[in-house]
Amino acid sequence: MLMQPKKIKYKKIRKGVLKKLEYKMNSLSFGTIGLKAVESGIISYKQIESARQVIKRRLNRKGKIWIRIFPNYPITRKPIEVRMGKGKGQVSYWASKVIGGNILFEICGISKDKAVYAFAAGSSKLPIKTKIIFY
Repeated sequence: MLMQPKKIKYKKIRKGVLKKLEYKMNSLSFGTIGLKAVESGIISYKQIESARQVIKRRLNRKGKIWIRIFPNYPITRKPIEVRMGKGKGQVSYWASKVIGGNILFEICGISKDKAVYAFAAGSSKLPIKTKIIFY
């Protein structure tokens, strides 16, 4: 399952600078237990999907899980052995810019111990530091 936007205005986006902390998406909206990013970083769609699969398996496919981030940021790469210059490379994959304080995943309908066990396994698949928060 390739996660990417259906329609975008511009094919390639400038990199920009990530903020240290975010205060908008820092509280639980859907579930009772959540996985929160402690630091800023870029998470690819493959990392999001692998974390989701591990969390779902550890919950024995019970409960409800919400993914609060979506990979809408294109990462471009130039082919190997290509000289500098000649423009920007093609879109290689899609990623999500995550700012510290953002909620990444939420769960409800499951016991606290199982949720902590699942989120610990899911956070090992992500390239940033995370912590588990409760409602």
